[in-house]
Amino acid sequence: MASPYKVKLQRSYFPSVKDVDLLRHAVGDQLRYASLKYPNNIALVEIKEEGSISRKWNYQDLYSASLSIAKILSSKYYKGDRIAVWSSNNPEWILLEFAAALSGIILVTVNPSYQASELEYILKQSQCKTIFLCKSFRTNPMWDIAYSVCKSFNSKIELINLKDIQNLSTGDLEQENLPKVLPKDPFQIQYTSGTTGLPKGALLTHKGLLNNARFCQDRVGMKLGDKFLNTMPLFHCASSGMATLGCLTHGAIHYLMPNFDPKLVGKIIDEEKIDYWGGVPTMFVETINSEKNSGRNFSSLKGCTSGGANVAPALIKEVRLKLGVDLQIVYGQTEASPLISMAWRNDPADSLSKTVGQPLPHMELAILSLDNDEICDIGTIGEICCRGYNVMFGYFNEPSATSQAITENGWLRTGDLGFMNEYGYLSVTGRTKEMIIRGGENIYPKEIENHVLKNSLISEVAVVGVPDKILGEIVVCFLKFDGSSILTAAQLKNFVRKTLSPQKTPKHWIKISDWPLTGSGKIKKFVLKEKYMQGDFEKEKL
Repeated sequence: MASPYKVKLQRSYFPSVKDVDLLRHAVGDQLRYASLKYPNNIALVEIKEEGSISRKWNYQDLYSASLSIAKILSSKYYKGDRIAVWSSNNPEWILLEFAAALSGIILVTVNPSYQASELEYILKQSQCKTIFLCKSFRTNPMWDIAYSVCKSFNSKIELINLKDIQNLSTGDLEQENLPKVLPKDPFQIQYTSGTTGLPKGALLTHKGLLNNARFCQDRVGMKLGDKFLNTMPLFHCASSGMATLGCLTHGAIHYLMPNFDPKLVGKIIDEEKIDYWGGVPTMFVETINSEKNSGRNFSSLKGCTSGGANVAPALIKEVRLKLGVDLQIVYGQTEASPLISMAWRNDPADSLSKTVGQPLPHMELAILSLDNDEICDIGTIGEICCRGYNVMFGYFNEPSATSQAITENGWLRTGDLGFMNEYGYLSVTGRTKEMIIRGGENIYPKEIENHVLKNSLISEVAVVGVPDKILGEIVVCFLKFDGSSILTAAQLKNFVRKTLSPQKTPKHWIKISDWPLTGSGKIKKFVLKEKYMQGDFEKEKL
């Protein structure tokens, strides 16, 4: 079992550890290698919504199907063109991901719960040629939305049903005529927002995503033939990267669930003898709660990982008690491909509850002063920054935003506050940004505020995140009306839901008569948060 790095730092800087080699090939090369090394090993298993096992692919099948689709993509697009995938979890999503990798096409991943305005912005900003999508997701009529959006701005974007992707096959499985894809080439654009409220497309490379996933699963302890249960949505780095590519680099079996269902998680772990599972904290809470009297056997589990939100010490203990494994905490962000640091399997409980581990190999980690960008002393809070192979290429077509996020000497500014101890363990204390993390989803107040203010009855608004035991944080909206009329909480919710996805809809609406303001007239959001937590506001009674 791998052990923590033995260091005793003099300042908050952790140099790059090169205890394993960096993979210096692209994602498609890794898939081809796996098909030759262990062609008959199971690679991908589809789980249906009711929990039954459906289709399976071995590594040779996975490569052949992906290669066939890649040849079609190469006949339609040039290397570096963008195609979007807008769908819930299904094996075709993964086939498209690998086909894009083989053909040098850039895959733009889109949240299936997005509404028309959100989808339109991403399609325009990324300049996509085609969108591969499913007909619907839950109650979201995705095909109708996409058709309407593309028609509204006279786009020539082609709509293709993702379920039909294997029908595009040419039958010719030779790799000739495919472009040469390099590890430094861009592979995916994953959208993440900033304080402006407009999403920015993080351009991630083959080298960044492939190695990051590999190092993550190395630290988990994954071996050839191990079974990994993926309950995260594929549009996330954690799913299309850490899970999908991590299984690929280790020759593991990737069990793909269509969506998270706590009861089905227990069933699959028990019946299929799953070795590893990863998810956000709320997934573990809900699964443990649903399995209290089930009698399921979780003894096959070797490890679990969690991140995307604060992990409570009580949850770490509960996972150990109910699932029999230590919960390895991970920390990162999309722009870092995504992991920056991670706990070790043999870390003591005290470390697990207070830190997010040590950095992964081949990257530098530092705490930089908010005043002068100098490296902080041990234990001093500053901005968490990292540098290495994993840092994004930049924000697509956003040079100004890129220069703000990545310094001239290559440091990625995470926007998170934290400190490092002398043993190189990182602790996260807050955010320089106003980002809210709800159940592992990054939510940006400015975007919600902009939409709420489109209602002519509302004059001012402030959105904040407040702690929640289940989701990590929830969205709370403080607002002032213009005086002519007052909307109910239900009316406000209905108004927001016309343009924003469910996870961005505020949980509570609070009417404000007087804002706490700074000397320059800016709203003190931290005061609103403190007063809310003290119970000083009436929730939703507008």
